[in-house]
Amino acid sequence: MLHEKWYWCRRRKVSNFAPSGTVRPKLKTMEEGKRQKQIAGLLNEDLNIIFQRLGLSMIDGGMVSISSVKVTPDLLEARIYLSFFQVNDVKKALQKIEERHHDIKRELASRIRHQLRSVPVLKFFKDDTLDQVFKLEELFKKIEEEKSGGPVQPDETKD
Repeated sequence: MLHEKWYWCRRRKVSNFAPSGTVRPKLKTMEEGKRQKQIAGLLNEDLNIIFQRLGLSMIDGGMVSISSVKVTPDLLEARIYLSFFQVNDVKKALQKIEERHHDIKRELASRIRHQLRSVPVLKFFKDDTLDQVFKLEELFKKIEEEKSGGPVQPDETKD
């Protein structure tokens, strides 16, 4: 009976699927560790200063800011999520940042050389959480309009 319970574990090495009739335990998602959060905070602060120094915080008349930094558990890779405000072409702005990748990494290395043994690989991504928030707000407005039968009026303050 014990062998039947753990049969799918041995089987998993050969195949990605569990044998039929067995239930796989739920996998826990990994949370960021304390060291990861510390390094992510350090990178966030230093990258903000570097972006200002290199002139990357203002691109094409728009503003670029670092919304969050996520570091892998082995501290070898850092994913930097950028938010763009009033930037005409986000892809070109992201490309400009990628072109300056080596300058950013060199500046970062000089700033964090005493805290880390090696500078993590920097990967830049567009942060679309603001877009998702706006979409959700629009959906909520539509739902309210349907419930009330007409357009929703903003709350007016009475004096």
